[in-house]
Amino acid sequence: MQKIMIALLLTFVSTAIFAQKKTTGTAKAEVSDPEAKAVLEKMRKKYEAYGTLEAEFSLDIEVPQQKTQTQKGTLTTQAEKYRLQFNDRTMVCDGKSVWLYIPKTKQVQINDMEEGGSDGGISSPQDLLKAYAWKDYLYAITNEFSENGRVVQQIEFKPTSKNTDYSKVRLTLDKKTLEIVSIKSFGKDGSRYTLTINKLTPNKTVAASTFTFAKSECPDCKFEDLRLD
Repeated sequence: MQKIMIALLLTFVSTAIFAQKKTTGTAKAEVSDPEAKAVLEKMRKKYEAYGTLEAEFSLDIEVPQQKTQTQKGTLTTQAEKYRLQFNDRTMVCDGKSVWLYIPKTKQVQINDMEEGGSDGGISSPQDLLKAYAWKDYLYAITNEFSENGRVVQQIEFKPTSKNTDYSKVRLTLDKKTLEIVSIKSFGKDGSRYTLTINKLTPNKTVAASTFTFAKSECPDCKFEDLRLD
């Protein structure tokens, strides 16, 4: 649950495809586009250079035979730390622990931060920026065009295994600034998830308390500590 929520909602690069565990299918003998890798490497360095980053985003959910749903949220990050506020939930991470706050049930679950990284696991926004290094996906620049007065590039990620729920993820970048415009995932069941970055505020002054969830934020909540230590 934690990985799926982060992969779908934690800003920049992905939806549920990046949350899936490694599959056992045989990888194709193809290689990713070197030009796309160079672009993604520049993008990673740009975002990792920020001391903090605040993103306002919207998520469009398209499911066959249902009306499109649009939900909005905000994400504040500092290295491995983050605070995500989306719909009726808040997720906070101090780099070691993760708090999941559900106002409707007045519950707060506390878990250890899961290990992410090279195998496609997602534990923080930083892991998403390294998606191009994962071995379970191939990627290439597939399109370039003008949109709203700027030139954008599209890079598509495809899983090397057929045993996945998603056929591809499309990342749209501003070619000049390397800012992420949107990420769209394509489910094999016809579902589509489009995450659009509406506003980015880099290097905003953020209080250290932003990345912990204090009991004072919900005094009458039930706190369930599931950490191993």
